Amino acid sequence: MRHKARIHYDNQNGFLDPVMWVWVSDGATLEREVEPGGKDDFGVYYDLSFNRSGFNFIFKDGKGEDVPWEDQKFNRSYHLHLGNEIWSMADRHNIYNVLPARPKGNIKDYYRQISHLVPQENFYFPTTDVSGLGIPSMLGANLLTDGSVLFGFFHPYAARVYLAGSFNDWQSPGHPSPREDLFIPMELHQGYYYQPNIWLVRITPDTSQPIEYKFYLQGGAVENERYVVDPYTRLYSDDYKNRNAVIVDPTAFKWSDRDWQTPDVKDLILYELNIYGFTDNDPEIPDHIQGTFKGVTHRIKKGYFNKLGVTALALMPTAEVPIKKGLGYEPCTFMAVEKDFGTPDDFREMVDEAHKHGLAVLMDQVFNHTSNIFNPLWDLIDDGSGDGGFFFAGKTMWGNKVATGKDEVDNMLIDSCKLFIREYHIDGFRFDATHSYFLNHKLLHRLAHELKDKGFKPDVILIAENLPNEQDLNLEGYNGFAQWSNIFHDKVKALLREGTFEGADNSTRNMETMIYFSKDSFAAHTNNVVNFCESHDENSVQFEVATGGQHLQDPKIKDRKARLGLMTTMLSLGQPMIYMGQEYGIERERNRINVNWAKYSGQTSDFYWWARGLINLRKRYDALRLSGYNPADEGKFSWLLGPWMSEIKGGRQRVVGWKINSGRPSEQLLVMLNFEGHDVPVDVDFDPGQWVKLGDIQNINDLPPAGNKDPLDPDSITTDGGAFKFTLPPYSGFVYKYQPA
Repeated sequence: MRHKARIHYDNQNGFLDPVMWVWVSDGATLEREVEPGGKDDFGVYYDLSFNRSGFNFIFKDGKGEDVPWEDQKFNRSYHLHLGNEIWSMADRHNIYNVLPARPKGNIKDYYRQISHLVPQENFYFPTTDVSGLGIPSMLGANLLTDGSVLFGFFHPYAARVYLAGSFNDWQSPGHPSPREDLFIPMELHQGYYYQPNIWLVRITPDTSQPIEYKFYLQGGAVENERYVVDPYTRLYSDDYKNRNAVIVDPTAFKWSDRDWQTPDVKDLILYELNIYGFTDNDPEIPDHIQGTFKGVTHRIKKGYFNKLGVTALALMPTAEVPIKKGLGYEPCTFMAVEKDFGTPDDFREMVDEAHKHGLAVLMDQVFNHTSNIFNPLWDLIDDGSGDGGFFFAGKTMWGNKVATGKDEVDNMLIDSCKLFIREYHIDGFRFDATHSYFLNHKLLHRLAHELKDKGFKPDVILIAENLPNEQDLNLEGYNGFAQWSNIFHDKVKALLREGTFEGADNSTRNMETMIYFSKDSFAAHTNNVVNFCESHDENSVQFEVATGGQHLQDPKIKDRKARLGLMTTMLSLGQPMIYMGQEYGIERERNRINVNWAKYSGQTSDFYWWARGLINLRKRYDALRLSGYNPADEGKFSWLLGPWMSEIKGGRQRVVGWKINSGRPSEQLLVMLNFEGHDVPVDVDFDPGQWVKLGDIQNINDLPPAGNKDPLDPDSITTDGGAFKFTLPPYSGFVYKYQPA
């Protein structure tokens, strides 16, 4: 059967004699040069007669082979389902069955027209771009003060885009019964790099009911026409089949945290938790709010975290994911809140309540990969770059690798952080798997510059899971990312299991590095380090000891080592982090978010009371929160015991001891840790005076008013100075405080 097609070409590369070369993939019969049949407002056009179901074509300047050709990346493929008239453009391989829209203007001029309608508080109008102009991109669905909604959509390769939603019966060219009078076409504007890539439309819908919407895309995606979800949506609908975007008013919530100040990095005591697992099946939480933002809010109000002594909640991912009740590391997009946890305002209420209780709130951002199950970004923009299109650059072991380092992709991810700061009052972020193998550090450097240096939130807290650690994230040290310290975690696990752990051994090597904020490894400043021996991604100490270390099933030894691990975490230089349930010494495998709260809550556990006392020591004493590039050089830190010292000072033994002070004579503390399974006699250089034992591996009791420790108790040490003979029991730790006369 014979077919005819007209192919339009804009010839923006300026060929003097634009010729179309046509061929078929199997090399059969259809190889020809086609000259233009005429010109129109779009450019030139070619009329072609053929008897195949499709063909390939490309343009060149003149006949023959020895003439300028388009780059091979612009090879185009035509199929009959596209119709008998198509359009192609010189700067892309895409072809269109509708006339591509021309730009109506630029976003700068558009913004001037509506800038007076933009809410001023608790609202983020996307502004991130590499030009530095600070002109809002206006992406997403933005509810303005006059009740209108401005929709913005980034797509540099689409021919046409329509807005469809509950306000127009979802009418678009893709509707099964299309009504053109109800179509809402979006207009193309010059956006990033002054190129036509941002589509805008403004309507005034009835906002008395929830509004759902999508965009209908013609051309520029792998599927020629399709409905797509707004990548900037703040919320998804409850309809899992259609997964529509939902308009959210971020300004309706009434905040009460105006006087809140994000804490300094040195004051962080992090508590990592999963929103679902933290309150699920907890008998102390009402059934209807278990596993939700409101469940966490309930615990905040009850003072759980204040009593425990932590200062910051490190939330595992709260972004929308397709898997219910999982870990949360399968994000769909980056602005939407997981509706299974509650509403956006439920999230805001949780943050507001945390701030009222002196708790910072940090979000976990997964920018390295996306879900493979439901992924609105996949094939959204067909730029010829490969699988997944514009937003992707290969794969990781967890999912599709996001194309971080590409400016427009980074703009979106930085916008996500800015949105959560402005609309949810988030204090900072932890970024998942940021090693340069998984994530381009250009993004992280830009992010720090946008938030800190440009004043969006100068005190924002930035934490990176960068394993193994890389020094470029230190920035200038004090203002750098705080990295989960790989050397701390692996070394403390090896010591506690008395074996090897992921390359770290049970030798005395690197013990001082572990304690002294990994300075010999990667860190420039104490702010660059987060110490932990448990996290969502790691087995608990008890589990490690029980399955891979010595004393496999001795409950007393497991308990003692779990305490020693937590003590090392809390007292070492750098910022400590614990994982939910660690305060009870729970034995659990990695990636477990379920805690048997019926067993552990009620605060009857000896381990809990000990952990609570230890954490509050860290919170109370400045000397336990030293900050700086090298506190030893400042006279605030000195070693007392270590395997590199003489035998009587712990030489060749897995023993460390140090003395710290805050700069005030009244606040000097001494810490000793023994990872050996036997007694280790040592000489300790206590300064002259009285030293009160605040705690050991079994008991913590602070001085008044925090505790009721009597300085005259017999376990206090009074000395005239010089060496004091001390025996460190197996798997033990001690904290002493100098008590002025």
